[in-house]
Amino acid sequence: MDLYCTRPGCLRPQNSFADLDNTQVLKTVPQKYCTTCGMSLILLGRYLPLKLLGKGGFGAAFLARDRYTPAMRQCVVKQFQPSGDLSADQIEVAKNLFEREAEVLEQLGNNHPQIPDLFAFFSLTVPSRTSNKQDEFFYLVQEFIDGQNMEEELAQKGQLSQDEVVEVLVEVLKILRFVHDNHSIHRDIKPSNIMRHRNGRIYLLDFGAVKKAAGATSKSSTGIYSTGYAPPEQTSGGQVYPATDLYALAVTCIHLLTGKEPGDLFDSYSNSWNWRSQVTLSARLADVLDRMLLATPSQRFQSVAEVTAALALGATPSVSPPPPVSPGTAATPPPPVPVSTSPTPPPPPVVSPPAPPSMTRPRFSTLELLGGAAFTGFEGGLIAIALTSLFQPLWIGVGVSLLVLSVLVWAQSRRVIEKVDLVIITGITLALMYLLRGFWTLTFFPNILIVVTFAGLIAIAVAALFRLVYTLLSRFL
Repeated sequence: MDLYCTRPGCLRPQNSFADLDNTQVLKTVPQKYCTTCGMSLILLGRYLPLKLLGKGGFGAAFLARDRYTPAMRQCVVKQFQPSGDLSADQIEVAKNLFEREAEVLEQLGNNHPQIPDLFAFFSLTVPSRTSNKQDEFFYLVQEFIDGQNMEEELAQKGQLSQDEVVEVLVEVLKILRFVHDNHSIHRDIKPSNIMRHRNGRIYLLDFGAVKKAAGATSKSSTGIYSTGYAPPEQTSGGQVYPATDLYALAVTCIHLLTGKEPGDLFDSYSNSWNWRSQVTLSARLADVLDRMLLATPSQRFQSVAEVTAALALGATPSVSPPPPVSPGTAATPPPPVPVSTSPTPPPPPVVSPPAPPSMTRPRFSTLELLGGAAFTGFEGGLIAIALTSLFQPLWIGVGVSLLVLSVLVWAQSRRVIEKVDLVIITGITLALMYLLRGFWTLTFFPNILIVVTFAGLIAIAVAALFRLVYTLLSRFL
């Protein structure tokens, strides 16, 4: 088994231990140490880092397993790793943000099904590599979401359809309503922080930039944001609002709709977004997104409830667009309405628009679709040959074959069987046919393989053609 060293700057972080392939040893060994830097590898004696998932400005994330659970569940271990060019004050701010992320995950994630759960938050003190001092590292452990974020999905598809973007918009609005109702602002909505689980559920990730909207002693905001997605009040270090998250969510939506980076859609000369000509979609959705994208916070929707109502009713309260900014002249927006620090009654319930049908079905990539088609054609050919040889008259064998094939197709559509299951089922079918070779000569067996392989290729061609026609129709209709 391989374990990954979490010490920043370790030259060879990948460590292999043959004895950990034994489950009993894996669950009972007290500790393992990096063969390069001597860092403890089993964090808190419990979490086993397997590989690096990614790095950011203030930390790194690792895929890990929890050996204190029966199935050794997967989890994400995030480590606080500020870059070396930060001042002491900046490092302290970043450390406070990391601790706040853990607090928010405990408060929000453990109470909402679309925010990752917090499993642990701890620090480790280990001997330094370069001196006799001790190094202290901070970690948080959270739920692993097995899926694909919107940035990865966009790279795969080129752009998303209106229905797909509405699905993302509606689901993230539901999550943001919960976040805002708990007096927090996410402050970092972007495609890479929106994840689609393999079961189709949308999650909101990375609460490292979250800010409390109530009880804050300062009206200013730390300069942590994602360029292109953050609104003017955030990039200038001003106070943030629920409308700040709505702006970033709208930028995310137009990025997914057009497939173009935010910088390519914003006209800095007129200080406005120029995206509607890049895509065809309903006027209702376009109007809602345009209002969410207004530069002045007070002119945007002030809450998730307002956006949801506009989407459901097709009405957006009229606002006068801000006057164009002349070159060399700074815009002076009217003062925004700050978030109240006193408890406010929750907004009246609003009926959310129905989710697109695709939300209730598992999603399949092009590769999964073609792989499933190959399996269906190949396996269908084997089943047809075998059952028509076993059952007489012929129509009984054909009927039973179609029934079995229908069950297999249904199982794939619901992800009851997938990936390696398809290979195993095909192997078992081939083995059974070989055992039944009395129904045909052994020399005829290669001909059977040729026929079923050809059937698999035909199924791939049909699936590819169907996917192409569907994609074209979804773009023009």
